[in-house]
Amino acid sequence: MARTTERSQRGGHNGVSIEDVAAAAGVSTATVSRAVRGLPRVSPATREKILEVAGNLGYVASSSASGLATGRTRTIGVLAPFVSRWFFSKAIEGADRELHARQYNLSLFNLGGHGSHRERLFSKTMVYKQIDALLVLCMALTHEELDHLQKIDIPLVVVGGHVEECAYIGIDDYAAASTAVRHLIDLGHRDIALLHGDDETDLNFDVPRVRILAFRDVMTAAGLDIRPEWDEWGDFTVRSGQEAFRRLWSGPGPKPTAIFCASDEMAMGVMFEAARLGVSVPADLSVVGIDNHDFSDAVGLTTVGQRPDEQAELATKMLLDELDGQEGSVQSAVAPHELIVRRTTAPPQR
Repeated sequence: MARTTERSQRGGHNGVSIEDVAAAAGVSTATVSRAVRGLPRVSPATREKILEVAGNLGYVASSSASGLATGRTRTIGVLAPFVSRWFFSKAIEGADRELHARQYNLSLFNLGGHGSHRERLFSKTMVYKQIDALLVLCMALTHEELDHLQKIDIPLVVVGGHVEECAYIGIDDYAAASTAVRHLIDLGHRDIALLHGDDETDLNFDVPRVRILAFRDVMTAAGLDIRPEWDEWGDFTVRSGQEAFRRLWSGPGPKPTAIFCASDEMAMGVMFEAARLGVSVPADLSVVGIDNHDFSDAVGLTTVGQRPDEQAELATKMLLDELDGQEGSVQSAVAPHELIVRRTTAPPQR
């Protein structure tokens, strides 16, 4: 009984599901989904047959009967673990820019940092919303979630990190972090601390791990010690950067001459707290981040820059081109990054 209820919730009236239509028409559920949403790669004869079967069974794919006639919702879903943080807000801005230019709507699914919301989103909300495609920001997807999206044949791109089994667009995080650490080493620093991101939200966020790996590899290749007491973590926010610096500087023993921060927001937190405690940047401590946050230029932060708005804009263009019938438009791409040297890094004074 529970299964019947779940099936009826995935679309249709009177308990008629997409599986019922597929079985009656002798096609896959993906083909039914494409046909009723007006997507390409369905022959006219097959589409006509599916629509006839769906009509006879009383199946309606959207929230109104006109869904069968109009097909497309002209709405792209954007799934984000947060919306208040810089990377995600810039990515949403870029996606919306492309959608607006091509007269599509944006439907935002905000997890608010809580992975527990995922099951509800994937099992019900995305079907109810009737999105044509999905843009995922800085999250990996489970096999179950990918199966669900493939079943209803929703084109998908991930922005902001490498994800297995999905097309993705983002910088090479390993190379970007390596660039930041090598910059400090090239200046002559040997005592370098790490402030890395730590994902505690069950979002399968891969970027923190990759940037940690890059730091360790570059330090090891340069023959430098990786000191565990100089390994700090934060959640990519300014506040967590402040807290990490307090922990680092209040501990016993010698202090580093430089710190690599896995995001600009955490780096700015380090800068603000260092100033409060009388630690001079860069005379006492060089600081480098990743992102090129909107405020980084104003505070003089040396960073490895990226453009999440352009990454999301490109990903959105790929999705819309795919929906327009340009097969193969959705594919992985590496976005550029660049070292931007400002005032927070200098040769060590001690």
